Amino acid sequence: MSSRIERIFSGPALKANLAIDNLPKIYNVYFIASISTIAGMMFGFDISSMSAFVGQSHYDNYFFKGGIVDSDIQGLITASMSLGSIFGSIGASFVSEPFGRRLSLIICSFFWVVGAAIQSSAQNKTQLILGRIISGLGVGFGSSVAPVYGSELAPRKIRGLIGGLFQFFVTLGILIMFYISFGLGKINGVAGFRIAWGIQIIPGLCLLLGCFIIPESPRWLAKQDRWEDAEYIVARIQAKGNREDPDVLIEISEIKDQLMMEQAAKNIGYATLFRKKYLPRTLTAIFAQIWQQLTGKTGSANLVASSIQYVLNTVCTIPALYCLDKIGRRPLLMGGAIMMMIWQFGLAGILGSYSIPWPDSGNESVTIQIPSNQTPAANGAIACCYLFVCSFAFTWGVGIWVYCSEIWGDNRISQRGNSLSTCANWCLNFAIAMYTPTGFKNISWRTYIIYGVMCLCMFIHVLFGFPETRGKRLEEIGQMWEEKVPAWRSSSWQPKIPLATDAELARKMSVEHKEEGGLMDDSASSEKA
Repeated sequence: MSSRIERIFSGPALKANLAIDNLPKIYNVYFIASISTIAGMMFGFDISSMSAFVGQSHYDNYFFKGGIVDSDIQGLITASMSLGSIFGSIGASFVSEPFGRRLSLIICSFFWVVGAAIQSSAQNKTQLILGRIISGLGVGFGSSVAPVYGSELAPRKIRGLIGGLFQFFVTLGILIMFYISFGLGKINGVAGFRIAWGIQIIPGLCLLLGCFIIPESPRWLAKQDRWEDAEYIVARIQAKGNREDPDVLIEISEIKDQLMMEQAAKNIGYATLFRKKYLPRTLTAIFAQIWQQLTGKTGSANLVASSIQYVLNTVCTIPALYCLDKIGRRPLLMGGAIMMMIWQFGLAGILGSYSIPWPDSGNESVTIQIPSNQTPAANGAIACCYLFVCSFAFTWGVGIWVYCSEIWGDNRISQRGNSLSTCANWCLNFAIAMYTPTGFKNISWRTYIIYGVMCLCMFIHVLFGFPETRGKRLEEIGQMWEEKVPAWRSSSWQPKIPLATDAELARKMSVEHKEEGGLMDDSASSEKA
């Protein structure tokens, strides 16, 4: 199916890409990442776009007869964005290969803008759900494509920083949309939520316009046999246009070596991800996204002030961008799992010892409270919640998006693999949004014990199953998987035979490729000159 789609759309996609290529471009890697990760901001807008309005009389009366909210329907409204994202993340893999990363982000922005417009003008629950599903398609596209695009463009020394910007923009989007919704929630009538949901169009338009001034992924261009363009972009990003720079020559050579190894596997579908060669990295990526959802971040969020936790979430993401490349992925993920486990068990212990039933809390996910005469216990519970938010933001919040985009190595499975793992994230996101209230209603504070156990399982899995990727080229990561290097030895692993060690050899290979006629016509390259 995927190969048929590529054959049908490869011609129009090539024409569209060439048309965009003729426009002026900005090659600063931080600017490029900031544009592409607006997709993360859209993700964040979604998370907090409903919270300020659910439970308010003007929202309840407009969408529910007599203002009597059906909790199941409201759960579906909230989770419908995740439902659309599931299909968007899978669809991205079929679109990203024939269309390219950049056109896929344009499609992402289109879905988001259309969905936001439908939400803003929604006349009933059905239209609201439809709008959120369509916006979810855009979020699914963006959360699948943007991390891969960043990892394929970024120099390896700052790949963690560039990849982590996606999660930073997620947290920034949450924070911005929360305060927008909080302020507009003071307006009596439907104008409040209509304006708030309409404002969501702005980041979509910014992403749409920004995609016209950023370059395509050089690795995707290489797969299309557009080596001149790929080399030009790598040189502009890493060496201010110097194609003779050793890092540029080596990277181009490594891309070529990797693509030659993958030449025999032209028709790669999702079944390929579960073959013996790729199964370990497929399961690692899927479980990484599953574990992120099972940390209990939703449960802790129900107990504390949203404004404070959103600020902490954004602020604590910033140092993580630096530490990912300085400390490494494994130490952050293992340390984060242990810290979150401590806070979840601590919260369960406090609530189990001091809480009393709270049947009329107004939030079906909050069924208990700590009496006013137990101030130290209440402060302890609040501290555990905020410390959990900080621990999550600093480690698993940002680390997983970086890790899952780079562990595949540079080959044809990267987009499909990342789409599959992102789909797993959205499936869990949807399930948690639907069934977390039921869990708290039935087992109350014991839910936090389950979250604590999940964090312990995460630690064990990372210790024995997550290889270190810091400082390694994408091609080296693929080689590490093929050599079956134990995860706990991966930090010090070096390839026995480097993929490229001689810059002159890289130049020779590039020249040979040009002589074989593997380049596009000179029109694109002459435009760049």
